[in-house]
Amino acid sequence: MKTINLMLSAFMLLFLFTQCEDNNDDDNMPMTYNPDDAEVVSVDRFSEDAGNLFVRTDENDLPDPNEPIDFDQAPFITKGLSPSGGMVQYYNFDVMPVEAAPIYVLFRDGEDTPVEGQLNIINVIPGDEGYNDFWHVNKVTVPADYVANEVASAAEIMERGYTMEPTNMLVNCPVVPKGSTADMRFGVDEETGLVSGWYKKQVVMYFTFAEKQLTLSDPSMPDVPLSDIMVSFNINPDEDGGGPPSGFMTEEGNMQTHNVVETVPTDDAYSPFWLVNIYDNADFDMVSDWSSAMDATILAEGAAMVNCPIVSVQ
Repeated sequence: MKTINLMLSAFMLLFLFTQCEDNNDDDNMPMTYNPDDAEVVSVDRFSEDAGNLFVRTDENDLPDPNEPIDFDQAPFITKGLSPSGGMVQYYNFDVMPVEAAPIYVLFRDGEDTPVEGQLNIINVIPGDEGYNDFWHVNKVTVPADYVANEVASAAEIMERGYTMEPTNMLVNCPVVPKGSTADMRFGVDEETGLVSGWYKKQVVMYFTFAEKQLTLSDPSMPDVPLSDIMVSFNINPDEDGGGPPSGFMTEEGNMQTHNVVETVPTDDAYSPFWLVNIYDNADFDMVSDWSSAMDATILAEGAAMVNCPIVSVQ
């Protein structure tokens, strides 16, 4: 498993902004794709195919297809409570499936770090079957003379017959429209800007959240680990208009919910992929931490699985 251990140190460096190689005019060099000139793929996270909690309607004000999204405003940022009762903030990136989608990272044969300038490659975007904000890192070994961005799609990787090795590494990288912003991160050194990748020879943009390294015990089974959250809504889900459409219940005069997370990024068991449990809003005032949330009346267990990376803990 030497290559997997190497990935843990090398891959996160790759996800920072890197310089991209231009097409090489040397007739002896292979043809490459230039990310600076390539078309940027259109992304819509709020279509009926892509969204679950956040679906565009005539009544809401969700951004139009491919319009930049400001995730630092409601309903995409929430104030909740930590297990001990401190305030946490987290982004809401909607419901996701359990199985991570593959992302392909290219390494030259015999080298321990990803190909410099090569964009990572994905094969699904929001609205595509199998899309997930969580990605299972697959190491792709390319020839020693490979030039960055010779390939820009998963289909080309398959056509060339490159060796692929699933690693034990997961990354949280929501694909979003160009120009989108999410300026908060748990780690002070984490990059907040967009990173470019390839999707079917088009450039795709995504955020990275690295508040906790997620790993798999079995690389052949890329299910994202879960942690629990307890939430309450303005209207209980068993009533008309209840549940998510009614919004989270908050304290009077501010946006502080009493949604309580089971873990925070400094905990060994932390995961930003949350199993949502709903408690009776009649118990809102008594809920102040994980222990008191466990004493509340539970209306629904495992109601949804959502991507909600924590970006601050007080």
